[in-house]
Amino acid sequence: MRLIRMLLVTALTISAMPAHADSKDVTRLTQLLENSKTLSGNFSQLTLDGGGTQLQETSGEMTLQRPGLFYWHTNPPQEQTMVSDGKKVTLWDPDLEQVTIKTLDQRLTQTPALLLSGDVSKISESFDITAKEAGGVIDFMLKPKSKDTLFDSLRLSFRNGMINDMQLIDSVGQRTNILFTGVKANEPVAASKFKFDIPKGADVIQE
Repeated sequence: MRLIRMLLVTALTISAMPAHADSKDVTRLTQLLENSKTLSGNFSQLTLDGGGTQLQETSGEMTLQRPGLFYWHTNPPQEQTMVSDGKKVTLWDPDLEQVTIKTLDQRLTQTPALLLSGDVSKISESFDITAKEAGGVIDFMLKPKSKDTLFDSLRLSFRNGMINDMQLIDSVGQRTNILFTGVKANEPVAASKFKFDIPKGADVIQE
C-alpha cells in the first residue's frame, strides 16, 4: 500500500515566496481550504507508472478535520485503516494483523493529507502555486520548494468550491489520482472518529 503511505504519512523547508508566484492564486487556494473545517466522503484512487500502466486501484472513505485530524479507510481486498489524532498516525493492516504508530510529520510536502486538514497558512512557504480556472473548476498546481519531498508536483482541483480530485506525480513519473465523491463539508464529526482502538492480539510497531 505504498500510495496510501505516500499520501498520508511517510515521515518525517521553507523559503520566501518567489516573486513570480501569483499571490491571488495563493489567497484563493487558502480560502477554499479554510472554508472546510471538516470534510467527509468517498474516494477512488488509481496509480499509474510513468508509462501509463495501471499499478493499483482502490476505493474507500475518508473524514478530515482541522487541525491535522484524519480517518482514511481503504476497502478490501487491500484493506487498511489510517487514523491521525493530530500528533500520531496509526496504520492498521488487518491482513497482517499489524498496527504501526508514527509521529505525524507536520510538513505539507511530506504529508499531503495535511493540505486538506492541516495549517493552510504554511502553503505558500512550502510550494510555488499557480492556478487556472474553466467554468466551475479551478485547478491549483503545487510545486514543492524543497528537494526533500515525496512528490515532484501535486494538483488540487475544486468544483464549485468543493474539493473534487487530487493528483500526485513523483520523481519517476508515477501518478496517483484520487477522485472524491459524495463530499460533505462542515458537518459535525465525533471525536471518536480520530481515535483507534488497537485490536486484541495485534502486533504493534512504534516508529
